[in-house]
Amino acid sequence: MLLFFTLFALWRRRRLQIAIVTAMLVWACGAGWLATPLLDIAQRGYGDTVAPVFGPETTIVLLGGGTDRSASGLVPKRDSMQRIAATAALYRRCRDSGAVCKVILSGGDPQHHGQAEADNYAPYVLAQGVAPRDLRRESESLNTYQNARNVAAILGPVHDNRLIVVTSAYHMRRAMRAFEAFGYAPQPYVSDVRRNNATIFPRFRSIENTELAAHELVGLARFDVYRWLHLY
Repeated sequence: MLLFFTLFALWRRRRLQIAIVTAMLVWACGAGWLATPLLDIAQRGYGDTVAPVFGPETTIVLLGGGTDRSASGLVPKRDSMQRIAATAALYRRCRDSGAVCKVILSGGDPQHHGQAEADNYAPYVLAQGVAPRDLRRESESLNTYQNARNVAAILGPVHDNRLIVVTSAYHMRRAMRAFEAFGYAPQPYVSDVRRNNATIFPRFRSIENTELAAHELVGLARFDVYRWLHLY
């Protein structure tokens, strides 16, 4: 919208064309014609949940996905609830396999809601069967790179036999690159996959998916640039 108003103010002879193009872009976002291909690109390679292999010692890392304010207080976002459920299920399966299993909740307070994601998610994870002695919180990270950096600091140079990262499909590519930057080769575990259908009439869900996918793709490009510049 900022670009639209800037062009509309500066390029007076083309205001009608600018308005038409902007309206078409807004409609394409809302109707899903942009969201569907962008999501496909963002989630490429992670459209299915693959069962991980547990090692004698396994660490499961849940990456934060934000919180929402509700009448009952601060709660995990919908995608975060799916990550929580997937993490708890993995932990139970890991314990059933006879392995030594640990869970790290990684997420600070990037939304400035007053509580770190790791602290907000902890009661939900504990309620779903994760033992308190097996749970650790990393509550300082504000982005995916910091998630990987801070978890690496917890695990140290000699980390566990298996490292499993739990996050949404649209976020997994960036998560994998971040952990690989610190010398890890984690197993990805997809908690949820976003779907989007193109329609005639705009929907808020499609606008949300467009913004989400664009954010992830820009994040991937930025990560590559930062790595090239040796900033990461």
